Amino acid sequence: MILMDDLHVPEANLLPNVEGFRGPFGCLNNARYGIAWGAMGAAEACLQIARQYTLDRKQFKRPLAANQLIQKKFADAQTDIALGLQACLQVGRLKDRKLHTPEMISLIKRNNSGKALDIARNMRDVLGGNGISDEYHVIRHSMNLEAVNTYEGTHDIHALILGRAITGIPAFAN
Repeated sequence: MILMDDLHVPEANLLPNVEGFRGPFGCLNNARYGIAWGAMGAAEACLQIARQYTLDRKQFKRPLAANQLIQKKFADAQTDIALGLQACLQVGRLKDRKLHTPEMISLIKRNNSGKALDIARNMRDVLGGNGISDEYHVIRHSMNLEAVNTYEGTHDIHALILGRAITGIPAFAN
């Protein structure tokens, strides 16, 4: 633990227009906002890789992409990606007008990280044994998304932030 008593920081070294934890939390929220976009980018890459793989790979003289279950997984992935990107875009527009809240950013970070991880897992499954091969990069995105789901606040931590916003009661108080 680092403890600093009676520490003086010269005014020239202070962050402008920042009091208390507003500066660090502002940085965290900006990072979380970027993570929400990045998670959707990784999900899109996984979908594109799986789509191309299933179009190229033949089974019983038909592309794997002709199977209903694979098409359903693709449709689900595309839906989640489109909704996640639209949420990021809307929060971005609100950020530009200074009308966003930290809870909005928690919502998109939580949603997009979780959905992207689910998409990566499903696309890995679509590739079968090749889904764990680094040749197709889906496993790399999956591993990265496991980390993304954890840093800058886990899925559950963001649920607590949202729960506080919904109920007005902090579940993580003293």
